[in-house]
Amino acid sequence: MAAWKIEGEYMETCNCAFICPCIGTNMEAVPSEGDCKAAIAMRIDKGHMGDVPLDGVSFIVLLHSPGAMAEGNMKVGLIVDEKATDQQVEAIGEIASGAAGGPMAVLAPLVGEFAGVDRRPITFEMDGMTRAVKAGDLIDQAVVGIPSQAEDGAPIYLDNTAHPANSKLALAKATRSHFDAFGITWDASGPTTRNGHFAPFAWAA
Repeated sequence: MAAWKIEGEYMETCNCAFICPCIGTNMEAVPSEGDCKAAIAMRIDKGHMGDVPLDGVSFIVLLHSPGAMAEGNMKVGLIVDEKATDQQVEAIGEIASGAAGGPMAVLAPLVGEFAGVDRRPITFEMDGMTRAVKAGDLIDQAVVGIPSQAEDGAPIYLDNTAHPANSKLALAKATRSHFDAFGITWDASGPTTRNGHFAPFAWAA
């Protein structure tokens, strides 16, 4: 397996109420809606797998867990930016599935069904403590960070988590959260009490 390294920005929304119980219990709690639906969006600013450049490629891991995430049996699908080449899609697939090692390899044993790969134009926007990601008609999600009173312009953070994106995550609320792919559907529009996170990420193996 070729050595690889990617770094960039991550954000997600899920159907859990704020604050999501999954992270604070190492995925052992039952999600607030009984199941978990989450879209984990990653924008690679710099990266490669072997001699395949991955700069500028975005992807989204869409997942559904029927109960507590630690119990497994998750359904997972992958959306990759339509601008990616076939080689880049293959590389992202190996990274996102955990087949190439790295942080996602820890989650791989919990996946019961891989629902496939789709391609859509992906946009990933950042402005201060807001993040927004859209993948064609499949994903449309946005969050705003919860402001800290300890530091102007910074969000409150969760630290020392087992989340694959980063051990330190900004706390955020979803301002919109729409999924419709791989048989996984969810919709929450307008001001919501739904959970979100964002952080920079750096993965390698």
